[in-house]
Amino acid sequence: MATMPLESTVPRSQSHHDPQYDLVCVGFGPASLAIAIALHDRGINARVLYVEKQRSFIWHAGMLLPDARMQISFLKDLATLRDPTSKFTFVNYLKSKDRLVAFTNLSTFLPLREEYNDYMSWCADHFEEQVQYGHETTSVSAVHGNDGSVERWQVASRDTETNQSKIVTARNVVIAIGGKPRIPIPTRGLESQIVHSSSYSTAVPQILKANDVPHFIAVVGGGQSSAEIFNDLQSRYPNASVSLFTGASALKPSDDSPFVNEVFDPERVDDFYRLAPESRQRSTLSNKATNYGVVRPELLDRLYEAMYHQRLHEADPSKWQFKIVPWREVVGFEKDGESIRLRLKNTSNGEMSISDDSYDLAILGTGYERKGHETLLESTRGLLEEERFAVERDYRVKYRKDAVAEGCGVYLQGCCEDTHGLGDSLLSMLAVRGGEMVDSIFGSQTQQRARL
Repeated sequence: MATMPLESTVPRSQSHHDPQYDLVCVGFGPASLAIAIALHDRGINARVLYVEKQRSFIWHAGMLLPDARMQISFLKDLATLRDPTSKFTFVNYLKSKDRLVAFTNLSTFLPLREEYNDYMSWCADHFEEQVQYGHETTSVSAVHGNDGSVERWQVASRDTETNQSKIVTARNVVIAIGGKPRIPIPTRGLESQIVHSSSYSTAVPQILKANDVPHFIAVVGGGQSSAEIFNDLQSRYPNASVSLFTGASALKPSDDSPFVNEVFDPERVDDFYRLAPESRQRSTLSNKATNYGVVRPELLDRLYEAMYHQRLHEADPSKWQFKIVPWREVVGFEKDGESIRLRLKNTSNGEMSISDDSYDLAILGTGYERKGHETLLESTRGLLEEERFAVERDYRVKYRKDAVAEGCGVYLQGCCEDTHGLGDSLLSMLAVRGGEMVDSIFGSQTQQRARL
């Protein structure tokens, strides 16, 4: 049954064809969705538009793997930590789907990633009238008033199918476009044989169409995504030979212990933001094991058991069908007929080599870059207080006070880890952060709308 929209927070006379808004959110992923929910829960009647490149809401489509679970508690959903009585809690989602009792019988705080995507899609359906899907934002530029200061922002986008352009203006803009796949290894001319983890489950079946053929596949990286892919390939392509290459000495567990996990508590952001830049860097480095280049312990146990099963039948690891190769950083690729070989750096001694085996496909679990906002905001660089796009505690870009009118701003989401800590790009803080963003932008809602 289709979800019926809740009462819209935008006036019924207002649609996304109107040119002026109180707020435009660039990107309609989890961060912007949390803002939409906070607006609804606070009963704020604002003119809001969400501009999203995808044709519909979906979260990390390329990594919606069977049996893959969330790494955060369902209580850290898009609403509960801000307002447990919200209609948009994960618990209320389960109730609406008639699965609440069944879920409690699982005795877990970690839902399947597939189910969590369905939860967020269920939330997103309630705001469909305010979302402009299938539009890629190309720039955000300043609109100056009579006194020379910026009084609005112009958001330009293009339809991803027709290429038709569209321009709207807004008093405030939130840029929440997520990360762009990071590919640090040259792949020119080999694009058809190299896939980033972000498109794994959608792209790989199009490349390796027969799942009963003895393919040769390389997985690059030692983090959660690489480990999940390595695990999934063993069932998806049971006759394939799969090797996972990591520059570390071994796959390492994520630290999800309660004291360390407090680094993601919302109140920690204030303390982190007040630190000197050098102290922030030290803090981030000391807590990297919570999120970067690590694997959840239960998946490590599963993989080790699979490796042991191979050892039971074959004592020589070089003959195993599924291999984990430590101390080897992949630094390049070479064409080998219809296949590719890997250029490897031995991270223990620096020696360079070429992989013994050739591969039909390489899958890169090399993470993401979060600099897309710089391209969108390039025309506003001259308004900055400093050279980089630094942000205030409330995530507002630090433009010169004399250059931008009061109550008019650009906010960044998901790209402020250096100033706001490791939780900045994670789901666990979005409920609270959505409320913070709404309070910052609409704290003087009446005066802001009057200026439009």
